[in-house]
Amino acid sequence: MVKIEKIEAREILDSRGNPTIEAEVILAGAIEGKSPAIAGRAAVPSGASTGVHEARELRDGDPDYHQGLGVSRAIANVNVELAGALVGREFDQAKLDETMIDLDGTANKERLGANAILSVSLAFARAAASEAELPLYRYLRERLPRRPVYPFPIPMFNILNGGRHADSVDWQEFMAVPIGAENFAEGFNSIKAVYASLKTILETKGWSTEIGDEGGFAPKLAKNTEALDLIISAIKAAGYEPEREVALALDVAASEFKNGKVYQLAKEGGRELTAGAMIDWYEELIRDYPIISIEDGLAQDDWADWQMLTARLGAKINLVGDDLLVTNPTRLKQSIEQKAANAILIKPNQIGTLTETIKVIELAQTAGYQTVISHRSGETQDSFIADLAVGVGADFIKAGAPARPERLAKYERLLEIEQELS
Repeated sequence: MVKIEKIEAREILDSRGNPTIEAEVILAGAIEGKSPAIAGRAAVPSGASTGVHEARELRDGDPDYHQGLGVSRAIANVNVELAGALVGREFDQAKLDETMIDLDGTANKERLGANAILSVSLAFARAAASEAELPLYRYLRERLPRRPVYPFPIPMFNILNGGRHADSVDWQEFMAVPIGAENFAEGFNSIKAVYASLKTILETKGWSTEIGDEGGFAPKLAKNTEALDLIISAIKAAGYEPEREVALALDVAASEFKNGKVYQLAKEGGRELTAGAMIDWYEELIRDYPIISIEDGLAQDDWADWQMLTARLGAKINLVGDDLLVTNPTRLKQSIEQKAANAILIKPNQIGTLTETIKVIELAQTAGYQTVISHRSGETQDSFIADLAVGVGADFIKAGAPARPERLAKYERLLEIEQELS
């Protein structure tokens, strides 16, 4: 238990230039010889492709300021209501998060704002880790009843963007995964080479090398499979072997292009597919390409279709629920019971506190689900998720392309942690 001396939030801008919250929590020095004030800061990201079941971030709605995306109300909730209730009291992580959830009083944190609550939750974790003289990943590991050895997460690099992140193809993310690397540093270097090769290939073809929200290239292609072919070519051009050394992963974000009872592929001439036809297509793709993971392959509330997808392909690849599960324990329990998905994407701002995030990870790991810690498309240079992925023993981490400072911050922190652990 540590005593909170001060809480303060301010507005910063995310990687899309939109407002978001950064909070600072200052603890009263309680141990002789330590600084009289120990502080932790944390910034909250924001997604573009968001599931309808996510916890609600609070925005101002003023059209004259950042198209309604201001966060002054959420900041006021931190500086006034949360600070008023928390400053001067002693907390551990679980008690702090529970207190903020009770203060909000809504099922999805819409009153105070999930962005307001999460900023304090993560900033407190950093401060408490400093107070305990622990690196953040070790502090997070101590929150787990079953403390894992440190299996380092495998990175999934989004090197070609589409969907809501770029006006290129229907699917949202095409990722290169260095499955043959002996360590994180080697894997990072291999995908940097693949990324550079992909840029050269695009330039040679006279295609755009502009990048999307997460740093991946965004050429206008006629078919989604063209993106897969380009990445395979880039892997080979960089001197690596597809499947053995570098595999592929997809975030289809199917909810974004479902129209009624069919999935409508606007970038492929309006092609329409039923859920069954989508599954048939995925089965063909994993036969023809070294795909190890498909995220949000079907829409977020189509549980029966997800069951069919998992029955067909769950023994072959990871079927990751993002919009389907939204880091939510109730939806994850339903998924486990119905055998819909076999992996979960973890985004702390989907649920709103660190304690809830860790509980969902525990539930997933106990059920044998693969865990994928993830960034958001509107990111900050806060590297919290890097420590989270290592601390909880996650299987994978998604943080975008090996480009742009808000993405590189996560990878640089992982390199630093790997060096510490070695």
